[in-house]
Amino acid sequence: MSDNIPESTQEGENVPGWKSDLISGYHKFRAGAYKQRKDEYARLGADGQNPKIMMIACADSRVNPASIFNAHPGELFTLRNVANIVPPYEDQTGVHGASATIEYAVLSLKVEAIVVMGHESCGGIECYLKGIDKLDDTSFIGDWIKLLDAAHARLSDAHKHPSVAQRELEYAGVLQSLDNLMTFPFVAKAVAAGELSLLGSYFSIIRGKLLFADKAGKFHEVSSTA
Repeated sequence: MSDNIPESTQEGENVPGWKSDLISGYHKFRAGAYKQRKDEYARLGADGQNPKIMMIACADSRVNPASIFNAHPGELFTLRNVANIVPPYEDQTGVHGASATIEYAVLSLKVEAIVVMGHESCGGIECYLKGIDKLDDTSFIGDWIKLLDAAHARLSDAHKHPSVAQRELEYAGVLQSLDNLMTFPFVAKAVAAGELSLLGSYFSIIRGKLLFADKAGKFHEVSSTA
C-alpha cells in the first residue's frame, strides 16, 4: 500500500454521520458508475482530459452541472463559485483563481464553449439584495458579490422591486458574467476566430427546468423531451 494512502476505515470505528455518508456514496460509486466505466476512467487517468465544454456554475449544493446535463467523466471542465460570477479581466499581479481556471480552459484545453449557468434561489444573489453593508467589513463574500454591482445596474427600477429582483438579478448575473468573459483578451480572440462560443443558461431547482439565453439576453426554456 502506498504511504500516501491512509488505511481503510477500521471495523467498529466511531464514524461521524457525514463521513459515513461519504463512504456509503463511494461504495455505491465503485459498484455502479465506476464499475460500468472502469475502462473510461483508466483511459482518462492515463491519457488526460479533452472536454469540449467549460461550465461556470454556482457552488450551491443543489445545482450539479454534471447531473443536470447527464455528463460523463471528462466531458465538463467545471468552475464553481458563489453566484457563478466571472470577474472582469485584470492584468495586475495577484492570485486570480477564477481567471486562472478560465485561462487554462481556453488556452490549454481549448474548449469549444463556455457555459455560464445561474440558478433559482441563489444564496449569493439573495445576500447581495439584502445588502452588502450588513456583511462584516472583512467578509470574503461581501467583496466577491460586489462584482454583481454591474449586473444590478442592468435592472430597471421595476425589476429592482423585491418581488421580482431575485429572479431578474439571477438572469442579469449570468449576462454580466458573459460580458466579463469577453474582457479576457484570449477569450475575445477565440470568439472572434470562431473557435469558442459563449452561452448563458439558467436552472430552475423547483421545476427542474433549464433555460438558455438568446443573443438578445432573453432566457427561453429548453424542451425537456428529446
